[in-house]
Amino acid sequence: MGDVTIFLILALATAVAAFIQGAVGIGFALVVAPVMGLLRPDLLPVALLILMLPLNGYVGLRERDAIDWKGVGWVSLGRLPGTLAGLGILVVMSADGLNQVIGASTILAVLAGLFAPVFQPNRSACAAVGLITGVTETATGVGGPPLALLYQHRPGPVLRATIALCFLVGELISLAILALAGQFQPHQWLWALALLPALAVGSIASRLVHHRLDARRMRLGVLTFALISGIVLLIPR
Repeated sequence: MGDVTIFLILALATAVAAFIQGAVGIGFALVVAPVMGLLRPDLLPVALLILMLPLNGYVGLRERDAIDWKGVGWVSLGRLPGTLAGLGILVVMSADGLNQVIGASTILAVLAGLFAPVFQPNRSACAAVGLITGVTETATGVGGPPLALLYQHRPGPVLRATIALCFLVGELISLAILALAGQFQPHQWLWALALLPALAVGSIASRLVHHRLDARRMRLGVLTFALISGIVLLIPR
């Protein structure tokens, strides 16, 4: 498959994923990471993390009045040690091994999203989710499902804005540590920059309809897609 075809597929996935994330609060990494893992695993996790910075900044700013600031603080505190652990996984894994980790973590996240019991976020839960998210997002770019579970029973604006800010802080931490560890490559930045217009299209579209969508059905659609993608990534090639 040529680079142009791969780029068009990734651009489509980025636009759709940005629309879903902007409307529901999760879904970007669940959609983009498996597709990127299948087509260009060398772009993970840096290109994915770079793309998520403007997306989450936009969503957080759009609904900033609904942010749970205490929750963001505890999640960010737990994120620090998790980020270092995620870096360790990334350093020792081959591309095929990383695909296996992405596939397995995606499937586990989907199952948790479908079957986790109702609970209210507290300090311990926030810190624990921050730890888990630090590991998975730094290693694979996928970190949304634990945060979505944490806030899944809160109002939509609270879920979207708080998760967006948690992502934004966490992604900056992950990118800084990845940079210090020498895990950045120029082509990862170039691909991320090239995909920014597709990200903008999806984000702007989500603003027009985010208050009218059936979030539950869209969330189930995202989880179904992620489950299928995770299974495909686990198939040996």
